[in-house]
Amino acid sequence: MIEFVRAPDERFDNLPGYPFAPRYLVQKNGLRMHYLDEGLRDPAAPVFLCLHGQPSWSYLYRKMIPLFAPHGRVIAPDLFGFGRSDKPVQDDVYTFEFHRSSLIELIDTLDLTNITLVCQDWGGLLGMTIPYQMPRRFARLIVMNTAFPTGEKSLGAGFENWKAFVRSQPDLNVSALFRRGTPVLSEAEADAYGAPFPDIRYKAGVRRFPELMPVAPDSPGADHGRAGRDWYRDHWAGQTFMAIGAADPVLVPEIMHALRADIRNCPEPMVLKEAGHFVQEWGEPVAKAALKAFGLS
Repeated sequence: MIEFVRAPDERFDNLPGYPFAPRYLVQKNGLRMHYLDEGLRDPAAPVFLCLHGQPSWSYLYRKMIPLFAPHGRVIAPDLFGFGRSDKPVQDDVYTFEFHRSSLIELIDTLDLTNITLVCQDWGGLLGMTIPYQMPRRFARLIVMNTAFPTGEKSLGAGFENWKAFVRSQPDLNVSALFRRGTPVLSEAEADAYGAPFPDIRYKAGVRRFPELMPVAPDSPGADHGRAGRDWYRDHWAGQTFMAIGAADPVLVPEIMHALRADIRNCPEPMVLKEAGHFVQEWGEPVAKAALKAFGLS
């Protein structure tokens, strides 16, 4: 039995720009995963699977969901340890496979097909390792600042600095981080990012993510990272839209251009000069441009 905490529901009341009804899925491990389920129920329509990273949650997609919803079903889960999903209190519960397998279980249980994978940060590090195992479910990719977790090379000084910073902040102030790093946010929006984390007991997942990055070819998850990269490079036949937050100090534009080279037939990216790491905060123009590129608008 995994020991966990669950953020009180009232912490999610009246968050700005986030009117979406919660949905829950109890997984085989006994933990309850929260997800949003918006938009069309037409089985022929696309499914936009929106995956967040660290230390964000599905609130990150609030500006993109209303644009995707008229064109398909929008599924935006909270990874375990984040958002309204259950949060195991022991750091060592959080592994690459723990997160990856929970996303696969969500996809299988909801029987998602015709998926447009919308991903950034750990949403991409995990999400882009999944399609090679279930290629018939995936049709499109909207990819923002992220990478393949191959364990073959470092992501550079920016990531190493971020890793050291999180290690030094076991009780990381998530709202303050967003307030400092994403100045386009209002005070209320920055506070909303901190809603899932009342105190240090709720932050094991936040602490652990940087440590899960594969640092060598035999690191946990690196085999999936290489398999995902090879599949996208050699076999991907779907449509791709890439958006780059050029002001990201961690996953810098050079990393994104290297990622583009590993995605078969990836068009010229959309570069947002003022956007930082959390590109979804500039999500309206990104979503509009992606829908147009896919012929869905």
